[in-house]
Amino acid sequence: MISTEKDLYYVAVKVFLKKNGKLFIFKDKFGDWDLPGGRIRKDEFNVQLEDVLRRKMLEELGNEITYDIGKPVVFFRHERTEASLGQHVRIFAIGYEGKFLKGEIKLSEIHTQSEWVDIATFKPEDYFTGGWLVGVQEYLTKR
Repeated sequence: MISTEKDLYYVAVKVFLKKNGKLFIFKDKFGDWDLPGGRIRKDEFNVQLEDVLRRKMLEELGNEITYDIGKPVVFFRHERTEASLGQHVRIFAIGYEGKFLKGEIKLSEIHTQSEWVDIATFKPEDYFTGGWLVGVQEYLTKR
């Protein structure tokens, strides 16, 4: 039987930030590896997605960097338990191409570690799980 029940998703924008053949990834305080970006807030319903992404980049990487954001290149879905809500959530993510231009990254207080990984030799399965892993793998096959 086909279910007619609708599902609820958060929507997130992520950036595959590259510099000299390397991809930027970071780890949050919960121990999960991630890409810069995040979910749309309730009050951002009419805000351009690229502007939401710029807000998240500022929050997560600081105001001392410059970068270019390109077009969406990957669409992916992820499920996880949301620590702040104490419940299981589903996230639909739009992954944008990004180019790091200059500056010094200043991680937010919720991020504990970062790496620039070599795109040619990077093994995302050593870092990511679930839908984030699928999205990163898809991105790497399209590069």
